[in-house]
Amino acid sequence: MEEVDRELIRAELDAQRHISPTTTQDHALPRRPSHEVERVISASSVSTSSSEAPRVRSNTGGMSRIPTQRDLERHPTELSRINTARSQHSATVGRSIKSHPSRKPLPNFGAGKPFPPPLPNQEDYVVEFDGPDDPYHAQNWSLKKKLLTAAMLGYTTMTSAFASSIFSAATPYVAKEFNVSSEVGILGVSLFVVGFATGPTFWAPLSELKGRRLPIVVAMFGFSVFSVACATAKDLQTVLICRFFAGFFGACPLAVVAAVFSDMFNNATRGIAITIFSMAVFTGPLLAPFVGGFIVQSHLGWRWTMYIASIMGWLAFVLDLFFLGETYPPVILIDKAAELRRRTLNWGIHAKQEEIEVDFVELVQKNFTRPMRLLFGEPIVTLLSIYMAFIYGLLYLFLTAYPFVFQGVHHFNAGQSGLAFFGMIIGQLIAGTVVLLDQPRYQRKLAANNGVPIPEWRLPMVIAGGVSFTAGIFWFGWSGYRADIHWIVPAASGILTGFGLMGIFLQALNYLVDAYLMFAASAIAGNTFLRSLAGAGFPLFSTYMFNGLGIQWASTLLGCVAALLVPIPVIFYLYGHKIRAKSHFAPTLPGNTPGTASNSSNDTAVDGDVAVDHAAASNVPKTNVESEKA
Repeated sequence: MEEVDRELIRAELDAQRHISPTTTQDHALPRRPSHEVERVISASSVSTSSSEAPRVRSNTGGMSRIPTQRDLERHPTELSRINTARSQHSATVGRSIKSHPSRKPLPNFGAGKPFPPPLPNQEDYVVEFDGPDDPYHAQNWSLKKKLLTAAMLGYTTMTSAFASSIFSAATPYVAKEFNVSSEVGILGVSLFVVGFATGPTFWAPLSELKGRRLPIVVAMFGFSVFSVACATAKDLQTVLICRFFAGFFGACPLAVVAAVFSDMFNNATRGIAITIFSMAVFTGPLLAPFVGGFIVQSHLGWRWTMYIASIMGWLAFVLDLFFLGETYPPVILIDKAAELRRRTLNWGIHAKQEEIEVDFVELVQKNFTRPMRLLFGEPIVTLLSIYMAFIYGLLYLFLTAYPFVFQGVHHFNAGQSGLAFFGMIIGQLIAGTVVLLDQPRYQRKLAANNGVPIPEWRLPMVIAGGVSFTAGIFWFGWSGYRADIHWIVPAASGILTGFGLMGIFLQALNYLVDAYLMFAASAIAGNTFLRSLAGAGFPLFSTYMFNGLGIQWASTLLGCVAALLVPIPVIFYLYGHKIRAKSHFAPTLPGNTPGTASNSSNDTAVDGDVAVDHAAASNVPKTNVESEKA
């Protein structure tokens, strides 16, 4: 574990001390049920009144500090948000005071002035949210605004996913126009997915520094521009380069929109929001082939597949530019601090995020080296990423396999062949519905365990999805190679493969989040990198495989590999807690191992003389000493 990782853990431990009840000098604070407010004294237990500005300027030149009962009585919701904000700040690139060491002598202040004295207490000048009902916080937006924002971002994400596969219908026509092989034409799909693999390494840290809105707006502008450039390209290299950059910019919604939902929705509703978002992400690539198929066989030609993508992108850009509000709490506080500075003329007021200076070394370490260390050094991340990479690769391989069956065997045209993907779409919708219906049961189990998630609770759906996905591949292959078998039979196999794909992806990603918590972003980044490479590579060999082996035996080979991977979530379901106990990154404190729950009915329990908040403690990784003992 490197110094940046250890520093992140120290910051998280420090944040937890502010949210967990601790002992006073003489005795422990009394425990309270989770629904009661908790009394906390902090530097932010003050408020600034803009109406006092004239009095402030004339008398003290400082900001008016008016303690109120509401400020002193902290609700658990506010405590959780303070802790989350500290964790977000500690995880942001450039936060460390060591980020920009300088050996240059300190310059003079100027104009013969001495250096001013430091602020009396810097924390007194740090802006925070004003209680759990602060209207500035995105979780306090009206339900109507949240739903409209979610719909707008869902459309934005689906546009990006849609564009990734609509080009698959155009590849034969592109290859013919530029006189290249079909595999070179398929590069238009593969390079777009390579952009998906590389884009998040830029967009994710930018969203942590500048907020969610700016990256999404900029990315949709870039996506739309490169989609138009691809549509008007005069040579093949321009088409391929523009497809890569369209994928690079299009990766932003996939990397950032889930974080926007995390900003807007609380723990009780976030799972539902993310599930609906995931359904939009995975149905997008399957909606595109039939649209592209009908376009390329019409008088419009293959270029209109890219014009359609660009029109959708421009619409998303306009919607996001004019109607998308900022949701990232640290950046919201920057705007709040700017308003307070302007209205009080107290230039010491600032938000924590404004203390950040970006450091390139730390940027590389947090957004490349750590995801790679997790990907290749953590068994859970490694094996699940291999499994998900195979599944994701098959998602894009099906873009080639389905035409073999429905155009080659059943003699559909390109548009009709694309309609066969609706079997997979129905399967994905069923899987998403099952996950949504399971949410109340999961919430009850979570409440019974004092709010501490056991990661392995997520895996039964992954296991069921793996079995379903494997069965769907065999069904597709052995029902699709003969013309005397009705076309509806191989099309219906998509129900099983779609159900398996959605079930595996949705709950496996949730498992990584629950298992790695503060390092979840790095775990998912490593996972995304590997599976995107698989998504880019699988379509390139699919034509040779299906031509060489035949539809039935190529599908049998893929089905056997899928069957060999099914035991991975089973192993983690049975032994995952033991594997996490040996990890330097995964939190494994009491309460988040299978079959273990706190004995107390409250959110806190007393360990010796210290009250321990299990939900908060479960978010803290082991220190190096604890790791060595494990």
